[in-house]
Amino acid sequence: MLDLLSGFVVELRSAGLPVSLTEHLDAARAVHHVPLEDRHALKAALGATLVKSSAHWGAFETAFEIYFAPRHGTGQRGSEVDGLPDAPEGAPGEPGAASGAEGAGAGRGEGGAVDSLSAEELAAMVLRAVRSGDRALAAAAARHAVERYAAMEPGRPVGGTYYLYRTLRHLDLDSLLERLMDEERAETALTALEERLVADEYRARIAALRAAVEAEIRRRLVADRGAEALAKSVRRPLPEDVDVMHATAEELAALHRALHPLSRKLAVRLGRKRRHRRRGPLDFRATVRRSLSTGGVPVEPRFRHPKPAKPEIFVVADISGSVASFARFTLQLVYAISTQFAKVRSFVFVDAIDEVTGIFERADDPSSAVRRITAEADVVWVDGHSDYGHALSEFDRRWGDDVTSRATVLVLGDARNNYHASGAWVLERLQHQARHVYWLNPEPRQYWGSGDSIVDEYAVHCDAVVECRTLRQLERFVAELA
Repeated sequence: MLDLLSGFVVELRSAGLPVSLTEHLDAARAVHHVPLEDRHALKAALGATLVKSSAHWGAFETAFEIYFAPRHGTGQRGSEVDGLPDAPEGAPGEPGAASGAEGAGAGRGEGGAVDSLSAEELAAMVLRAVRSGDRALAAAAARHAVERYAAMEPGRPVGGTYYLYRTLRHLDLDSLLERLMDEERAETALTALEERLVADEYRARIAALRAAVEAEIRRRLVADRGAEALAKSVRRPLPEDVDVMHATAEELAALHRALHPLSRKLAVRLGRKRRHRRRGPLDFRATVRRSLSTGGVPVEPRFRHPKPAKPEIFVVADISGSVASFARFTLQLVYAISTQFAKVRSFVFVDAIDEVTGIFERADDPSSAVRRITAEADVVWVDGHSDYGHALSEFDRRWGDDVTSRATVLVLGDARNNYHASGAWVLERLQHQARHVYWLNPEPRQYWGSGDSIVDEYAVHCDAVVECRTLRQLERFVAELA
C-alpha cells in the first residue's frame, strides 16, 4: 500500500500539485486510520492531507480514480493496484455490489468473466437499472456495455475517451430518458413541477450509469497498462500551468475562475513582502547613542529601516491575434493587484496605440474592462497587423515624457513585427528614463528570433526578457516585480 501511495504522490507532483515530504508522511499516517475497503473515506483522508487548493481537486480526483480503482476478477492480467483490496461483492454503492439474484449473477460468468448478452437484453437491463435506481444493477449493466461496445484494444496508449464515447453512443441515454418520461406520463398525470422532479431524478440516475461505464473503462485500462501509464495519458495541466496562447474554451474558463483568487493571494503576499523586507544599513548615530547606556559598548546596533516606494507601472500590450489572450490576462492581473503599485497606466496596440487606463478606472471589475477595450480602443492604423515600430514611436511621441525614474515599463508581446521597422530606439530611450524595462513574451523561448520575430533587437534594451506563457509564470514575475 505504501508503494501505491508513493506512486500516487509522484503522479500528483507530475500534475503540478505542490506535495511536500511532510504531507506525504501525513497521508501515510492517515491511511492507517481508515478502512482501505471504504474508498470514500480513503479519498477524503488523502484529499485532506495532500490537496491545498480547490483548483487542484480535479487533478487529485483523476489521479485517485486511476491509482485506487476498485478491482474485479475480469480475467485480465494483474494491475499495479495490488496494494488495494478487491471491492467486496456485497459492498453497497461499489461497482462490485450485488442486488438480489438478478444483480448477483448479471455481471459475471465462469471464472469471473463477463457473460455476453444480446443487444436487446442489454438495453432491457439498462432500462431496469435506471428505472429502479439500483446502483449494483447499473454497475453490472456498465460492465456488459463496455464488454460489448467499447472494443478495447490491449496496449493501445489512449486515455479511454474514445472507448467511453463508443459505449455511450450505443446505449443512447438521451432516448432512454425520453422513453422513461413517456412511461411516467402514461401511468399518471403529472403536474409541471412533478414532471420536472421526475426528470431530474432520472437524469441523476443516468449520470450515475455514465460514471459507472467510465469507471469500468478506467479499471480495465489500469489492469491492462498499469496506473502510471494511464495517469500519464490522461494528465491535464492545472489552470495555472495552461498555455494561455493555446488554451481551449474550457481551459480559458478555468483560467478566468483562477485569476480572482490568484490576484487576492498575490496582493496579500506582495504587501507582506513589502512590510517584512530586510533591515537597511547601519545607523551609526543611533547606535552610538544607544551604546551610552552600556558603557560605550554597541551591544544593540541600530539600523535604518528602508521605506520601499511602490513602483509606477506602464503596461504596453500587443492585443493582435492569439497574443490577445495573454495580454488580457496580464492586464486583468496587474489591475487586480493595482493597490500594490503607486500608479498603473495601460496602453494597447496593434499597428496603432491607445491608452486604456480610463476604461479600467471606470469599470466595475478588470474582466469587464478588458471586454470594453476590444470594442473601444483605437488600435488600428493601416491594416490591423502588428507594427511594433510604429506603436512604440507613437508611445514615445505622446507619452514618453511621462515615464520617470520611478516607473517600470512592461511590454507584452511576441515581437513578431511583420518585417516592419523595429523602433528599438524607443526602448533604448525608455531604459535611460525608467527604473526598469521588462519584456514579457508568451512564445516558447525556442521560437524567439525565428521568422519575423525581432525580440533579440529589443532584448538589448531591456532589463530582462521573460518567457511568460502561463499564470504560474506570470504570478512569479509580478511577485519579483513588486
